[in-house]
Amino acid sequence: MIETDIIIIGAGPCGLFTVFEAGLLKLKCHLIDALPQPGGQCSEIYPKKPIYDIPAFPEILAGDLVDNLMKQISPFKPTFTLGERAETIEKTNDDKFIVTTSRGSKHIAPVVAIAGGLGSFEPRKPPIPNLSDFEDKGVEYIIKDPEFYRGKDVIISGGGDSALDWAIFLAEGVAKSVALVHRRQTFRGHLDSVQKVMDLAEKGNIKLITDAEVIGLEGDQKLSSIVIKHKTDGEYIVSTDHWVPLFGLSPKLGPIGDWGLAIEKNAIKVNTLDYSTSIPGVYAIGDVNTYEGKLKLILCGFHEATIMVQSAFKRINPDKNLVLKYTTVNGIQGF
Repeated sequence: MIETDIIIIGAGPCGLFTVFEAGLLKLKCHLIDALPQPGGQCSEIYPKKPIYDIPAFPEILAGDLVDNLMKQISPFKPTFTLGERAETIEKTNDDKFIVTTSRGSKHIAPVVAIAGGLGSFEPRKPPIPNLSDFEDKGVEYIIKDPEFYRGKDVIISGGGDSALDWAIFLAEGVAKSVALVHRRQTFRGHLDSVQKVMDLAEKGNIKLITDAEVIGLEGDQKLSSIVIKHKTDGEYIVSTDHWVPLFGLSPKLGPIGDWGLAIEKNAIKVNTLDYSTSIPGVYAIGDVNTYEGKLKLILCGFHEATIMVQSAFKRINPDKNLVLKYTTVNGIQGF
């Protein structure tokens, strides 16, 4: 049995930053994550994707953000259970919680903080009969390392931010050629990204194919071409090394959804006073929670973590006065 002050479910950016804020209050944390490494989506899905809305960083790669967070929390010596999913939670007679993982590991603490992001993800796959034959053989649903596509012909499908952003990134000196296929003429991504794609298409750096969709895949043990169905031009074949359908990820809360928490639209309802859930002692921060005015930004999750640990301290130490101290005065070692 692993015992700690706060069990954090989810080792993404919000979960990691919780360790820092808890450490300032001399609270120990243990993190549980189904992924084999810390960082959540930032490590698993888009480590090389730039993030622009982290204060004091005009631009930072998602993987570098995780590295910085790990360095920031290292003085507080957090412990981890990785590669195991949090399955069950039970209340003890002395008002603590036991969280058991998919591999039977048990953890006990007076406070549980759920920072599981959007939960577990499954890519939304297009209805192509032989799709599975080419998965990881030219068809990828997630771009983890753009260098994998260096000097290759790449076709991306989708009309959201992810499709637009990766088309731009790969077209600027990475891939040999980039084509973007979308079934409509308008995109649902940020206007700035849409304009960049249009500009690159005008320069010939991106081949933009709208009013079209990919309906077939061809190749001998590896993808060599795709079949495109155009609204007016009909069907035709295009050679390619890779096809990346970016139609989004379908999030699922998983076992946490069966813990008796108040759930709304696949997210955990919280009280914005301290981001507590319907179960006293269990909190939810980051993309996994919902409340009026919720914004699913890493920045907002950092704020929620900061407020949450203040409440957690009072629950763990009901007889102690909590006095806010500033790191500018005390430093880190002073806490």
